[in-house]
Amino acid sequence: MKITIKTFLTIIIFSITTQIFAQTDAEMKAWMAYMTPGSVHDMLAKSNGEWSSEISLWMSPDAPPTKSTGTVVNSMILGGRYQQSTNLGNFMGMPFEGISIVGYDNSKKKFVSSWVDNMGTGMVYMEGTWDDATRTVNLSGKQTDPMTGLDMVVRETFEIIDDNNQKLEMFMTQNGKEMKTMEIIFKRK
Repeated sequence: MKITIKTFLTIIIFSITTQIFAQTDAEMKAWMAYMTPGSVHDMLAKSNGEWSSEISLWMSPDAPPTKSTGTVVNSMILGGRYQQSTNLGNFMGMPFEGISIVGYDNSKKKFVSSWVDNMGTGMVYMEGTWDDATRTVNLSGKQTDPMTGLDMVVRETFEIIDDNNQKLEMFMTQNGKEMKTMEIIFKRK
């Protein structure tokens, strides 16, 4: 007996639809809680707008930092679920562009962050928690070490000093040693 592609696709679609609608009330409530922006997302939205950035970048722990400036525009996207930050500047005479997406995963109860820029072809992904006492998001994750092609452990602290001032610090671990690689001071324009 031959089953036509149309019949096969109809069976697949029916099966998927049945599974979606067969969810229990508890499953639907959990899904709704997962997808609904909350107070942490509102906190992220308070950083919307234009910011100036003062960047210090360390290439090695015993060398002075390279300094530059830039601009950042933050805006909530996808119905207030994530904040996109578009970063523009100049680094060592080259134009710099970077984009981060930061959100709060309601199910994990963690911040999630991704970063891409025009100085590489990899992505940085981190997760972390909020420290109310220091008003800081503490993130950790991995990025590609361009020298080896292997994953490298990275850590970031993002402090909300007040409504108009923020500080980001980035650390990486190589050969079992952590070093500070970057510090950015953000000031609202």
